[in-house]
Formats: sequence, structure tokens, C-alpha cells
Amino acid sequence: MLLHLSISQFTLVDQLELEFGPGTSALTGETGAGKSITLDALGLALGDRGSAELVRTGSPRADISATFDISDHPSAASWLEGQELDAGQEVILRRTIGADGRSRAYINGQPVTLLQLRTLGEQLIDIHSQHEHQSLLKKDTHRRLLDDYARAQELAAETRIRFKSWQDQYRRYRTLADSAEETQARRELLKYQLQELEQLGLQPGEIEELEREQRQLANAGQILNGSYQLAALLSGGEGDIAEQLHRALQLLSAMPEQSPALTEVAQLLDSARIQVDEAAGTLSRHIDRFEMDPERLSEVEERLSAIYQTARKHRVQPDELPELEQQLQAELEEIGTPDALDKLAAECEQLEAEYRRTAEKLSKLRQRAAADLANEVNRQLAALAMPHARVELTLQPLEKAAASGLEDVEILIATNPGQPPRPLGKIASGGELSRVSLAIQVVTAQTSRTPTLVFDEVDVGIGGATGDVVGRLLRQLGETRDGRAGQVICVTHLAQVAARAHRHYQVEKHSDGQAAFVSLRELKGEERREEIARMLGGETTAQSLAHAEEMLSRN
Repeated sequence: MLLHLSISQFTLVDQLELEFGPGTSALTGETGAGKSITLDALGLALGDRGSAELVRTGSPRADISATFDISDHPSAASWLEGQELDAGQEVILRRTIGADGRSRAYINGQPVTLLQLRTLGEQLIDIHSQHEHQSLLKKDTHRRLLDDYARAQELAAETRIRFKSWQDQYRRYRTLADSAEETQARRELLKYQLQELEQLGLQPGEIEELEREQRQLANAGQILNGSYQLAALLSGGEGDIAEQLHRALQLLSAMPEQSPALTEVAQLLDSARIQVDEAAGTLSRHIDRFEMDPERLSEVEERLSAIYQTARKHRVQPDELPELEQQLQAELEEIGTPDALDKLAAECEQLEAEYRRTAEKLSKLRQRAAADLANEVNRQLAALAMPHARVELTLQPLEKAAASGLEDVEILIATNPGQPPRPLGKIASGGELSRVSLAIQVVTAQTSRTPTLVFDEVDVGIGGATGDVVGRLLRQLGETRDGRAGQVICVTHLAQVAARAHRHYQVEKHSDGQAAFVSLRELKGEERREEIARMLGGETTAQSLAHAEEMLSRN
């Protein structure tokens, strides 16, 4: 439940600290005093959309934080743990909005997305606004209310998931079926191309080796002729390099005295002579083994031609052919075998069967709960001065399965005896619609798993004895529900509702001539009696005070 709400620099609020506890808390004040500002701030802390206009004029930012006790809320604790945001039995939701409109959200001091803030907030608080009766004109609202009452939210969510899985797979099936001929043609082409590449059998590094061999075979005559000339230059007879080196060494050895420099020269020349001899020997062996092989040259050129031609055909570089083969193989595997269509069809049938099993379970829950919900709402309508109204929930089978299930849920109402039930928007007036909305909210709130319920002037258009009934209902909601302490926060203009609350807060607007301020304080004793008296008649008189005292004594 909500323990503490801190509001800073928000619209007309300078600084506001509020403590809340179990039971029903009423927020009252003069018209225009800003009663809904507190709930607007709370909504921001829960992930509502914010804007720069909400920041108090002249302030850099608005800052709202809400502290909740989740010691009796295992689902919220589990969600926090899964998000690695858990911090014990309390959780703090914080929202800041800068004067530039930028917004930041935090859970337990850690930055989070607005979606995360909203997801957690929906588990902690359920806000019923004064305009919520307008949503009763939508069938989606009727279905959601019935599912909430039937405690079928998880089954409804599973139905949506299974429907999506079925439809996603069915779309894949239709896409494949519609392009079956094209797919088969593509499959055959891929097989042909892969067979061609496999027959080519290009090996890693083969192109470089073939090109090197081709250059050598194509220039064999020039290579052999050059080799003979080089052999003659090295050691081919008179005046060759070997003879010149030998004569140089003889000149050095004939000198009468050897200086260190000449000794080094002699060593270098001797080394050169040895290397020239080795080079001549290697060249000789090369000439002996060298062959001019026109047949091998033809083979190499034919192989290179096949590789180049295949590369041009596929519009890739020759060395990219192995990678192309892998890509074609992957595409062929993705397209699958011809029986892939049959496999997809079978999977669609299985997913549809799973969806229908889940949807049928949901239908049974809805059917069992529809009559009970209608009866509960009708009892509440009788208490709300609509004794002749009769609400019915109809479940009309759909022609086509939907994510929401197998039936269309609609709330019908007859406001007078003898009238057939008709859609809400065609028969109920604005005031009647508001009472129907309140009756439904009260009934569904009793089965709500949300610990804190907020009602923002849902009693608009209601007064007198009916207002006292509304107050009594809201007080009951604030008491223990499902073995847990309840909590209700309501903004109201009815004295009958405020008098029934466990706690009473007054909202006041002040002005210093330059700026307006909103404050909120808890009323007790005589102050509360005076506020109830004001709400009854505007002016505080002995009679209104006595009436207020009587109303407070009923609790």
C-alpha cells in the first residue's frame, strides 16, 4: 500500500509531504482548490505522461516520489527481483520532469524506463477517474471488467499469446504457400548452382598457385634461354665471374705484406667465390630439370578459364567463389525441403488447437462469472437509487477467432421495468452511466489484486442518501480484502463520502499576491467536523455542525 507521497515544485505545489495508511482516505476542498493535483502527481510517479507545463513556474524541475509497502504483495516483489530492483519490503517510485520537458524515472534509486515504472505502478495502484464511465461505451472495457472479476487475467493473457503465435505461423505458411512455385524454381536453381560449384571444386590458394604455374609455363623458352646465359656468365669459361674471382684472390696472395684491410678483402672474395660456385651448381640443376610442357600449360590455362568463367557467371571475384557456395547452401537450407509447407501446415494446426483449448477455458470462466458479476452490479445499482435497473452481460460467439477469445462481451442495461436490455450508450443517461460505472468499479475492486484503489470524484452527479451509500461502499473497500489490509484514496465533493472515510485530508489554495500555493493537511476532531459542515451547506452553522457530527458518528 501507499505509505508516503512527496511532491516538490509541481504545478501549484511548492513542497508537500503526505503520509498514508490503511483504510479509506478522503481528499476534500473548495472547488478549484486543487484536489486532483495530488492524484495527478501520484499518476506521474506511476508512469503517466508528463510535460514542462507541470513544473512550477520558476523552478528547474518537478520531483515526485511515492513509497509503497510491498511486504504483502509477492507478485510486485517477484517483478522487482526479476528486474534486479528489489530492496526489501518497501519500494520507492520517483519521477522528475525538467523545465525543458525532459523526464526521468527511478525505482529504488535506479534509473528505469517509463514502461518499467508503469508496469510496476499498475500492480500497486488502480486509479478510477471521474471520466471512467465513458470507457463503458467500449466493448473492450466490458471484456476487461469481466476478466478482472473472473480473475481470468492470466488466462486472457495466455490466450492473446497463443493467438499471436498461431497467426504468426499462419502468415509464414501463407507466404510460403503463395510463393510455392517461385520457391520451387529458386530451390532448383540453387541446387544447379551448388552442383556446378561442387564440380568446380576450387581449393583454397589454388588460383594463386595456378596463376604462378601458368606464368612459368607460358615463359618457359625465355626462362631456359636466360638460364643458359646466366650459367655461362657464372662459370662458362674464360673471363666468367668464377675465373675473375680466382684471379683476384691470386693477386692478393702474391702481395708481400697483408694489411688488415686486405685480409678482410681476401675473406670477402673467398666467400663470394664459394657463393658463385653454389649458384652455378643450383642453376645447373635447374637447367637439367627444366622442362617445356605445352600440354601442362594447356591444362593450367583450361582450369583457370573454367574458374574465371564461373566467377563472371555469378558476378563475383574468383577468390569469392567458396564464400558464394556457402551462401547458396545456407539459402537452400533456409528454403527447406519441398515438404516444408506440409510441416508448417501441421504446426499451424497444432498452434490453433492450443489456442482454442486455452480460449475455451477462458470462455467457461467468463460464462460462469458473467451472471455473478451482473447480479453483484444490480445489487449495487439498487443501493445507488436505481432499483429498477437491470444489467446483463452477454457473450456472443465470434465468427472468427480473435486474440481476445472466442466471444464478444457486452454489457446491456434496462433502466425501467419491461424494457429489453440494450447497449449502455443507447439507453443510459450521463448520470445513470456514472452510477453504473461506480457500481461496476466497486464490485470489481472487491476482487482486485491491487492493494491501493484510487477514486477521483467518481461520485459526480450523486447526492443525498445515495451519497451515503457510496461513502459506505468506499469505506468497506478500504477495509480488509482477501485477508490483506485495504487502502482507498478518494477525491470527493460529497460530505456523505468524506464522513465515511477513516482519514480526512483538506486541500487548500493560498496566494501571496504574486503566486498561488496548494497545501494539504489531515483533519481531525473539530476541524474535520467543520469541513463536513462546510461541504453540507457552504456556511458553517450550528445546524450544519450538528448534522456533520451525526454523520461522523455513524462510523
